[in-house]
Amino acid sequence: MKKFSIVILGCLLFSLQACLKDKLTRTYTILEPIYQSRAIVESNIKSNPPKEIQSPGKIFIYGNYIFLNEVDKGIHIIDNSNPSSPVAKAFIDIPGNVDIAVKGNTLYADMYGDLLTMDISNPLASKMVKLQRDVFPERNYTNGFMPDRSQIIVGWTKRDTTVPASSVSNRILTGGVFFDMMAASSSAPATPGLAGSMARFALVNDYLYAVDHHTLKCFSLTNAFDPQQISSVYAGWDIETIFPFKDKLFLGSMGGVFIYDISNPANPVIESNFIHARACDPVIADNNYAFVTLRTGTTCGPSNDELQILDIANLRYPKLLKTYAMNSPHGLTKDHDLLFICDGTGGLKMYDASHVSQLVLKKRITGFETYDAIAWNNNLIVVAKDGLYQFDYTAGSLTRKSKLTINR
Repeated sequence: MKKFSIVILGCLLFSLQACLKDKLTRTYTILEPIYQSRAIVESNIKSNPPKEIQSPGKIFIYGNYIFLNEVDKGIHIIDNSNPSSPVAKAFIDIPGNVDIAVKGNTLYADMYGDLLTMDISNPLASKMVKLQRDVFPERNYTNGFMPDRSQIIVGWTKRDTTVPASSVSNRILTGGVFFDMMAASSSAPATPGLAGSMARFALVNDYLYAVDHHTLKCFSLTNAFDPQQISSVYAGWDIETIFPFKDKLFLGSMGGVFIYDISNPANPVIESNFIHARACDPVIADNNYAFVTLRTGTTCGPSNDELQILDIANLRYPKLLKTYAMNSPHGLTKDHDLLFICDGTGGLKMYDASHVSQLVLKKRITGFETYDAIAWNNNLIVVAKDGLYQFDYTAGSLTRKSKLTINR
C-alpha cells in the first residue's frame, strides 16, 4: 500500500508539472519607438504653449523662473514671481532631454547625446541657436535602442503581450523593447542660477561642466551662445551627478564621491575620492562637510538607505563622519544650518544641521514621494511624483505655499 501511494503521488506530480509546463505564461509590455525626422524635431525646439506636467525630473532656477525637466520630453518654463501662485508659461520640446543649466540669457540642455544652446532673452519666445552633435556619446536612446541617425525617438507606443514561460527572453527584440511586468516595482526675489542635486550640468563663471557615465567635460562659455569644449577628463565609472562649490567639483557616482580641483577652470584635476558601498549617489557640499545620500532598490546596487556625512576639512583625505538611516533618499539641499532630504516614499525631511554629528529632525512631511529640491532665501522648491511644491522655511518652520499638480 505504501508503494502504491508513492506511485500515485509521483503520477500526480508528473501531471501537475505537465500542466504547468503547458499553461504557465508571463505578461510583458512592449514599447515600440515613435520616430520623427531630425529636421522636424529641430525646427520645433523653441518655446511652445505650456503643457501639462506628467513626468517631472531635474530642476533649475534662475531669476523669477523655474526650468523643470519633463523626462525625455523637454522643459517647462514656469513664472515663479509669486511662489504662492506659480504659472506654467511655455514648454520647450526637446526629445531625450534630462539636464538643464541657465546662464544669463542662455539655456543649455541635452537631447540624448547632443548639446543644445538656447537663446532665452525672452523665455517665452526662446529659440535654439546651436546644436552640437554627439557631445555625450554615452547617453544613448532609452534601453540602448539605436535608430536611424536621420530620425529621433519622440515617444513610445505601449502594448501588452502574453507568452509561454518557456519562450521568455530578457533580450531587446527588433522593433520594440520588452519589459517584464512581473519584475516591475510598484513674491520671490531674483535668484542666481541654481541646480538641484541630481544635476549632471554645472556652471562656474564662464565654464560649463558636464558629466556622463565616466567622463567630465569642460566647455568655455566666453561666447555664451557658442560653447566650446576645451577638455575631457576620465572621471571613473558610473558617474551620476555634479555639484560645484567654490573652486571644487563634487562628482557623485555609484561607487563613491570624486572631488576635482578647478583652480585652473579649463583643466579639472582630481584631488581625492571617497569610496562607499555601491548605491545611487547625489552629493552636495559646504565649507567643511559633504552630504551624500545612498539608496537601494535600484540598478545602482545593494547598499543601505542612508545619509552619509563626510568630513572634508582636509580635501585630500575625506573621511566618513556620521551615517543616518533613511527610507529611500534621493535629492538633497542645504541653506545655512538647515538640511533638506527628499526621502522618496518617506516624504520630505528638514534637519537642523548646525551640529552634523547630531542632526535634529525638525520637520517631516509625508504623503508624497519626493525626488529633488532647491532651497534659496527661505523658499524651498520640491519636485515630487505628484507635483511641484514650494514651502516657506522662515524661522525653521515648513509651510506650504503652493503646488503645481502633475497630470498623468
